[in-house]
Amino acid sequence: MIDALIAARKAANLTQEDVGQRIGHRQTFVSKFELGERRLDAAEFLKVSRAIGADPFELMKQAEQD
Repeated sequence: MIDALIAARKAANLTQEDVGQRIGHRQTFVSKFELGERRLDAAEFLKVSRAIGADPFELMKQAEQD
């Protein structure tokens, strides 16, 4: 699902800094979960998905198919 989040962020033309600001965290928080150094819990996944303008349920469906 993280790969889908990264792809959605890039498709929305957002930087890690942009996402961090939208969710109230620093860019390093975004970098860590994108690199797999930190896991997102379900609430964080929803918050990040919505911050980048992606449908979290669609991202889950994509991940399940991959």
